[in-house]
Amino acid sequence: MKKLVIAYSGGLDTSYCAVSLSKAGYEVHAVSVNTGGFTSEEIKKIEAKALKMGVATYQNIDAIQSYYQKVIKYLIYGNVLKNNTYPLSVSAERIIQAIEIVQYAKSINAQYIAHGSTGAGNDQVRFDMIFQTLAPEIEIITPIRDGKLTRQEEIDYLKSNGIEMPWDKAKYSINQGLWGTSVGGKETLTSQNPLPESAYPSQLKKGVGEKVILSFEKGEFVALNSTKNSPEKNIELLNKLASAYAIGRDIHVGDTIVGIKGRVGFEAAAALIIIKAHHLLEKHTLTKWQLQHKEYLSSFYGMHLHEGLYLDPVMRDTEAFLESSQAKVSGNVVVSLKPYHFMLDGIESKHDLMNAKFGSYGEENKGWTAEEAKGFIKIFGNQNKIYQQVNSES
Repeated sequence: MKKLVIAYSGGLDTSYCAVSLSKAGYEVHAVSVNTGGFTSEEIKKIEAKALKMGVATYQNIDAIQSYYQKVIKYLIYGNVLKNNTYPLSVSAERIIQAIEIVQYAKSINAQYIAHGSTGAGNDQVRFDMIFQTLAPEIEIITPIRDGKLTRQEEIDYLKSNGIEMPWDKAKYSINQGLWGTSVGGKETLTSQNPLPESAYPSQLKKGVGEKVILSFEKGEFVALNSTKNSPEKNIELLNKLASAYAIGRDIHVGDTIVGIKGRVGFEAAAALIIIKAHHLLEKHTLTKWQLQHKEYLSSFYGMHLHEGLYLDPVMRDTEAFLESSQAKVSGNVVVSLKPYHFMLDGIESKHDLMNAKFGSYGEENKGWTAEEAKGFIKIFGNQNKIYQQVNSES
């Protein structure tokens, strides 16, 4: 039989692929790459579901630590938010999933790799580019894209083959991971409607606010409320705390890789809090030129990751810069969690450049005299004065 590895999530699209490809005569090996958000019990359910779809084997690969080390760490260093909104929850994890899947396919000598992406989205580009780059000898098969199938057509096909799923829930495409959860549905296909409250995985459970302390060492999130853990574990713990307040919901509107506008809902409580807390700490500990150059390089990094260009060596160059910038980004950030939102209260760091011994902004200067200030201002304004005087006659 023709050996095929399928990127399997257990959702509608990959369920359709698993059934249709098994019936088409392929020896289907389903692989899920755990990039966070799944309990061991949920993984068992995904495996049971995959076997019902007719696959020969099921494999779950734990890539949470790899995901953090290779991608999320740099998204935090760069405070990356696509269009100042979206923390790249799905686009970031797709890169790691594709790399793990192609490595597994090679290990079992598979001749084919399949995924459930449509022909109108970003994931097809990310998966195909990684697969083509790392394993050009393996053929890529994409039933949803090739058949131009709608979600309803997929549901009808599975029903006709005796496959039952929670069809109401299948109306929404939900991708859950360590760095956030995306939510797509009929409301996100148009421009005017919000997602209903029920579409979000986390619901409001707490009405009374609380404060949390995020501790960073060289830009990495090393402790929550003074308890140290690995950064990826701290992300999980913070997300559990903050999602009880229904924090981190929004709808991202952006330009897709294939040139059309796209709209998707998401829930990323931990990601948004960490990025904003980390950025506040940077404002206190980095120079203005570090902050300025970081901003455009971080935007560059986020855009290229979004576009599926993770394997380009320029990404390693940018990561080196981002890592270097974090040498003094250590300290604590106090955050107030409240229903549907959070507030940054302040920071404490031995590297805080807002040091009172040099002066207090708008109040007191200790490092220079009034005459020195006047001389500085006169020279600082020279170029503008010269330009205005030279051109005033014209």
